[in-house]
Amino acid sequence: MGKTITEKIFDAHRRDNPTPDNVILDLDVVMCHEITTPIAITDLETRGMDRVFDPDKIKVVIDHVTPSKDSKTATQAKILRDWARRHKLRDFFDVGRNGVCHALFPEKGFIRPGYTVIMGDSHTCTHGAFGAFAAGVGTTDLEVGILKGVCSFRLPKTIKITVTGSLPKGVYAKDVILSIIKQLTVNGATDAIMEFVGPVVEKMSMESRMTLCNMAIEAGATCGVCLPDRVTAEYLWPFIKDEYASLEQAVTDFKQWHSDPDAVYWKQLAYDVSELVPQVTYGFKPDEVRDVTEMEGRPVDQVYLGSCTNGRIEDLREAAKVLKGRTIADTVRGILSPATPQVYNQALAEGIISIFMEAGFCVTNPTCGACLGMSTGVLAEGEICASTTNRNFNGRMGKGGIVHLMSPLSAAAAAVAGHLTDPRKYL
Repeated sequence: MGKTITEKIFDAHRRDNPTPDNVILDLDVVMCHEITTPIAITDLETRGMDRVFDPDKIKVVIDHVTPSKDSKTATQAKILRDWARRHKLRDFFDVGRNGVCHALFPEKGFIRPGYTVIMGDSHTCTHGAFGAFAAGVGTTDLEVGILKGVCSFRLPKTIKITVTGSLPKGVYAKDVILSIIKQLTVNGATDAIMEFVGPVVEKMSMESRMTLCNMAIEAGATCGVCLPDRVTAEYLWPFIKDEYASLEQAVTDFKQWHSDPDAVYWKQLAYDVSELVPQVTYGFKPDEVRDVTEMEGRPVDQVYLGSCTNGRIEDLREAAKVLKGRTIADTVRGILSPATPQVYNQALAEGIISIFMEAGFCVTNPTCGACLGMSTGVLAEGEICASTTNRNFNGRMGKGGIVHLMSPLSAAAAAVAGHLTDPRKYL
């Protein structure tokens, strides 16, 4: 009987089977940021276990509130900073070199096909786009990962999601995943792996694949995963070129992590996106999704572009197509947060930053702050935000605020119009 990619990764990293349904996996990467990791650090210190299993496998960033906005967040950052220096963690990204974790770490080449990855952050599932098993974990699991380099998981069950057809003009990966979550529901993939395959996924860039996998958690999934291929190898080539004689050799090697043709899946679903239109959320759950045409005219107070979902250069380029030569509505404040310094510099070199600023956007440093309502874009009660982020829970971006999730193109169109609107009219 064949195996799925996730089953293959589990077999390759299995340390132990304490029960028939639980597996202890060796970890390739443990990622840390300043919101969840300081709790783990402090507890390990209290227990007299202030150690790390392998300083080269721990990646650290200050990204959720950066620079710190008050004494509390400054303390969180200091705990992480002191810990990283104390253990001589080479891959620590402090203010000035930092970026949104799930954009920065792939950009640095830290994630590879077949890897096991954990972080105290629910959107760690993003990294499955590289053909890795990546999961968000709680404080206890994070502590064990830091200390011992292992983590316990239930045996995976996988939903195979085949995306067919071709994406219409003005429709992107964000629209695809919102549509899938709408049909699957927020509980439809609970404790499962969402394996994305099919011709549409194969044509997607790594940035788009990361968008798909990033929101797998919003359907309850442990991880979203794509099969590593030439697109993956080309993205990683600057980091793996000394390991392979050629790009072709890397592509061939990556096939070891492809699911077998006779692999057994928990569920198999197929979605034809040929007739898909831009999507937008309307309530307080990620599966409350409608065609943007059904939401036409809904006013917005703020438009936000950024986050680990849609803050990469590909996303900024799409939004710039709408904003170039236009000005955002007087009733709207626009905020752009490029996901990493590299994205910021590239957008600057391509003239994209100028397009955003000339349109009336405020451009901030890379940060997660607005996405979870902590800084640089918090909403007041009753305010409405058109956002490229990944979560629209009640109060997510500020107490009493309302968030509509959408693609960068749709967000840029909302900024110009002053309300939700079909972005295709601006192309």
